Amino acid sequence: MTQKLGARSTAASIIVAFGLLLAACSGSGVDQAATEDTSAAPAATDCGDWGIAMHAWVGYTASANVVAEVAKKEFGCNINLATLDEGATTYDAMEAGSVDVVIEDWGGGRWKDWVDRGAIVEVGPNGQEGLIGMYVPKWMADEYPDILDSANLNKYADLFKTPDSGGKGAWLEGPPGYTTIGEKMIEANKLNFKAISTGSEAALIEAMVDGQKNKKPVLAYWWTPFYANALVETARINFPTNDWATPEEASGLTDYPATPLMKLATKKLMDSGSPFATLVKNFQWTNEDQNSVAADIESGTDAAAAAQKWIDANPDKVKAWLG
Repeated sequence: MTQKLGARSTAASIIVAFGLLLAACSGSGVDQAATEDTSAAPAATDCGDWGIAMHAWVGYTASANVVAEVAKKEFGCNINLATLDEGATTYDAMEAGSVDVVIEDWGGGRWKDWVDRGAIVEVGPNGQEGLIGMYVPKWMADEYPDILDSANLNKYADLFKTPDSGGKGAWLEGPPGYTTIGEKMIEANKLNFKAISTGSEAALIEAMVDGQKNKKPVLAYWWTPFYANALVETARINFPTNDWATPEEASGLTDYPATPLMKLATKKLMDSGSPFATLVKNFQWTNEDQNSVAADIESGTDAAAAAQKWIDANPDKVKAWLG
């Protein structure tokens, strides 16, 4: 959720660009299903054919499907939802013409090189603010109030030992592909902890929910907006105030920054005159809006159906996006 980061490749080969094009055309999982259901869509008008990059967390799926359903129903757009890794992979795909929109980017400006080359336009904030950090279940903050000061983490390291942590405290990291500076933080702050990947967002949620329910010590990468905050009460560990803009710059000594979540689009889309460009420009909603749709998706509702449920319940917000 995450800011989630990939390193910038030095060059995009023809093979890579072609591969990204195939990925954009295929989609996967719930996004593929949402893309293929065109029975209710009106005939295409002058809106055109456009691609939204799909990233791995359910909150992003919520935002992207709401925008896609509005575009299809209101403007007759043909929208493809293409599953891609966030960061450089997506930016290269935008430059190659495979996708046109990122609806929620946590990158804090990591797209600058692509903007400078004219491949990407920074459209503006989507109304949400993201905050990543290290969290414990709230019961721990109640029982050990000073644990929320990062300077005291080593004092409690033994509480977090697990069979996988090698005699150190277990520091549960975000799933692979999410932006994280956990290992930097452990090293820079000389913490007696070992970074351990949970392997998936679902496993991370399960660990935190179990920790709160059964009073088990858990220290985990967590964030907001995140629908799982409705499932468990957490408390954030306070590291020194953030002093970096992008993860590459992070020393590890300081915390993750609060980040306005940004919309990015290709110059081709924003110059097209398509009503989809207007929709992307005007789209804004809150953490609470996203969490409500994400919770429905996570409970088993089809992503497009969950999006339409929210659209039907919020006609005034949708009207404001249409321009």
